[in-house]
Amino acid sequence: MSAGRTLFGTDGIRGIAGKFPLEKSLIRKLGASAVKVYKQHHPHKAPVFLIGRDTRASGPWIAQAFAQGAVSAGARIIDVGVVSTPSIAFLVPKHKVAGGVMISASHNPAEFNGIKLFGPTGRKCPDGWEIAIEAAIQTACEIPAKPVRLTAKTASVRTYLDFLKRTLPRRFSLKGMKLVVDCSNGSLSKIAPPFLRSLGAQVTTIGATPNGRNINAGVGSQHPDKMMQLVKRLKADGGIAFDGDADRIMICDEKGRLLDGDYILACAARVLKDEKKLRGNRIVVTVMANLGLMKALKSWNVTADATPVGDRFVSECLDRNDAVIGGEQSGHIIFHDHLPTGDGLLTALQILRMLQSRQEPLSWIQTLMQKFPQVLINVHVKEKKPVDQCPAIQSAIRHAEKTLGDQGRVVIRYSGTEPLLRIMMEGPEIRQLQALSEAIARQARKTLGTA
Repeated sequence: MSAGRTLFGTDGIRGIAGKFPLEKSLIRKLGASAVKVYKQHHPHKAPVFLIGRDTRASGPWIAQAFAQGAVSAGARIIDVGVVSTPSIAFLVPKHKVAGGVMISASHNPAEFNGIKLFGPTGRKCPDGWEIAIEAAIQTACEIPAKPVRLTAKTASVRTYLDFLKRTLPRRFSLKGMKLVVDCSNGSLSKIAPPFLRSLGAQVTTIGATPNGRNINAGVGSQHPDKMMQLVKRLKADGGIAFDGDADRIMICDEKGRLLDGDYILACAARVLKDEKKLRGNRIVVTVMANLGLMKALKSWNVTADATPVGDRFVSECLDRNDAVIGGEQSGHIIFHDHLPTGDGLLTALQILRMLQSRQEPLSWIQTLMQKFPQVLINVHVKEKKPVDQCPAIQSAIRHAEKTLGDQGRVVIRYSGTEPLLRIMMEGPEIRQLQALSEAIARQARKTLGTA
């Protein structure tokens, strides 16, 4: 969180549904305050907002509370139902409305939820707007809970899927391809499988039976093992795993081997460069990108611009450098000429298109880079105290950096959405990395407490 923001994190407002800040009274104030700020930046006298959600049980009442606040401030709400986050990013400028609202906690467990705001261009709400919205909430009066009728306009989903088709060659087909698709019991559960079948693929689904409580539960991009095992058992051509709101993706090849965001970026960079479509011969990555990816890009004379973790930072860097592709190891991949945000389904289609054009299987991607061993430890903390103000943690970090020298690296950062300190380490030998990273984690637990 930056100065002036206590509610908004790196990806909207997030927390446990029903508890601060996701309480009905505060959500109503958020809706009214958002309208007040958007009115200052948008010419419409009565701004229109699109609102969508993932499959969490708390989604409908959070959407209703936001709508109550927004309508009380003079806005009109168009409900698009259960959709992916990137589809909101597409539909907002497509329908020329003032903004969009996505009710989702992305890859987090079902008890969490969140509110992501989009501006009129389909990009995440600017920092300055978030600061102004928080200020408006502080002075907002209580808003009556007057019900707002929300009827989903499902035609918007078809509009989004038609857009995805237009990003592909005219005669593109997945006919004869056998895919395992894991929808994480989330946004794409009823959307992705039939859409891929309409392109000719033979689809076996898992994680496609949402009940409001099982989103991301042992399935999806954070839990790809079931997908990988099923691909091998069925002798499928590959697997695709989305997260709860489908803005990130993991893929596995026909041998059941995982292809994370680094591999996906390697594939996109290599193919787009060969096709002379990699503008400026550069891509955008984050500080978490594997050293193996960085070495592969260097060998292809592709420049990698590194940003802090977060698709907002990746998108901003893509803007500045007029680049076409960027993303994160976690599977947020932005095809910038199509959308300003990560889109798991769009990414899957683009990668399959690239492989089809080269007549290569998904396992070809594994040959593009050699991953350095990497260890990631998440420490649940009570306090997000600046790490540079913690001498014991700093001492453990310096020891690790000195030990690894120029053969590895250490990245320490707080999660923007959860009470976690993330410790990432890369180097030549996995046991050494585990020992060094655990030494830092021990000091973090002592200094910061454990949640």
